[in-house]
Formats: sequence, C-alpha cells, structure tokens
Amino acid sequence: MHILDQARTAAALPFSQLVPALAQAARELADGAIRAPERQVVTIDAASVLLGMPAIGADIGVTKLITVHANNAAHGLPAIQGEVIVFDTASGRRLALLDGPTVTARRTAAMTLLGIETLAPKKPRSALIIGTGVQAAAHADALVEHFGVAQFWIAARNAAGVDAFCSSLRERHAQLAVQPLAADALQREVPETDVVIALTTSKTAVIPASISPQTLAIGVGAFKPDMVEFPPALLHARQIVVDDLAGARHEAGDLIQANVDWSRVRDIASVLAGQLGHASPVPVFKTVGQAAWDLAAARVALQTLD
Repeated sequence: MHILDQARTAAALPFSQLVPALAQAARELADGAIRAPERQVVTIDAASVLLGMPAIGADIGVTKLITVHANNAAHGLPAIQGEVIVFDTASGRRLALLDGPTVTARRTAAMTLLGIETLAPKKPRSALIIGTGVQAAAHADALVEHFGVAQFWIAARNAAGVDAFCSSLRERHAQLAVQPLAADALQREVPETDVVIALTTSKTAVIPASISPQTLAIGVGAFKPDMVEFPPALLHARQIVVDDLAGARHEAGDLIQANVDWSRVRDIASVLAGQLGHASPVPVFKTVGQAAWDLAAARVALQTLD
C-alpha cells in the first residue's frame, strides 16, 4: 500500500489530470456508476466533529475520514486532519493512504476549474478571490497553473490577513499582478474581472450583487445552511449550477436562505451532458463537495504512482 504525506499527495494530484477525472466522476455519479451516500457527521464535543465520506466505483472505493477540532490552534495543531483510504473494489485490498486535507483542497480547486471550463465564456486571465484561507491559496495556485491567470484581486475583512496572503502569493508566483482590496470596498466598486470566487465561512453575502453579465461567480466556502456567500438578488437573476444537487439541497446555505426554485437548479453533470445550452448572463456556480470527487482524486493519484 502506498502511504503519501502532504507533499507527496499534492505531487500525485496535478490539476491537468484532476479536472477531467472530476468530469468523469460527475457523469458516473449521475448515472449511478459511483455510489456515494451523504457524509456522516459525528459530534466529538462542542467544537469538534468526525466526518466520514465513502464512495464506491467499479474500480476503486474510498473513505475519507476527517476530524475538525476548532480549538486546535491553542495546541499548535491544525483544525482539520484526516486521510483518504483507497481500496480495490473487487477485493477490498488497500491500495493507498492519502493526506485528507490535501485531497480536499486540490479536488475542490479542481472542481472550480471544471466549472470555469464548462460555464465561463472565455479562458480567464483575471480573478477576484474573496477569502485568505487554505482553500483560497489552493484556488489561486490552481488558477495560475491551469489557466495562466496573471491578475488577482484579493479581498477579505482582515486587512493584515489580505496583505500576508498577497505577499505569499507573490512569493510563489513572482510574475503575478496582485492587488489587495478591503471587503467593504466591493459593495461600492467591483474590479473588471473574469471570475469571482468566494472561499469564506461568512453568514452574510460577500459576493457583490452587481457584477458583469460575463463574469462567472463561484461560491465555495459556505457549506452549512447558516452560511451565505451569494446575495439572493444574484441567485434569482442567473441560472444556478451546482456540483452536487443532493448535497446542495442540504448544505448550500446561500441557495436555501434565498429560497431558490430547485427545479431550475442544474448540476454540473447535466451541463457536461449539454442540457443547459448557452446561457446569458453566465450562470453562477455553487460547490459543496462530494465523496465522489475524492474517488476521482484517488484515481489520479494511483495513475501517477504507477
């Protein structure tokens, strides 16, 4: 069995292979070829939970086990820890153990890339990222690596956090133009950008309601019913596409609180199948995550290791 640490897991998951692997997994999930029940959440204590996310395909199966301990900073430990166990479906033989947070960060960013490839009117050259956490960093790196995005605006409520994020991004990619923004400035003026991506745990809308009809807005961070990144006006004005319809119904606080018409919400698999057609203005894309996306990542990792 291959045992991969954080660095080796990242190296085994290139975005050039993750994006098509996710598209294939989305089709298989829609067709029933991948079975992935809703994730199980077990309370550990008032600030901690255990998450279990299994998925079974014809070739391999995975189970991602993640613990979230919100108070771990006081102990010098990461809040999120875990692993993805990969096994052969036919025999149950263990094939690999991958770093769970790394798998999550890279497959989540890859789903955003797939959404951009599928929904955006053109290849992006600029992006506004709202948030400065681990997912924001993974998304910025993915946009540079996969699309060659050269212009970034970074916005968040914590000005010091924004400055530190911009400095770190410039260190990793010296050629970039990176500009910090105050979060409240977005309500007055939005930069002309190809993509807006929110990666926060906000309970109030952070994505501007007034963006260009040709700008693709993507919400990634709000993963609980009480969290919101999209303003209701934007959701009601545009076609809504989600990564996983069943998961979005339970977890996409933006959509739930906006009382969207679920009969009009489409999943990425149906768009890949050509069921959406040309949409103007461009749709919005909301992701909540799915164990099938971990399975797709495991497939890529195994191919990389062979």
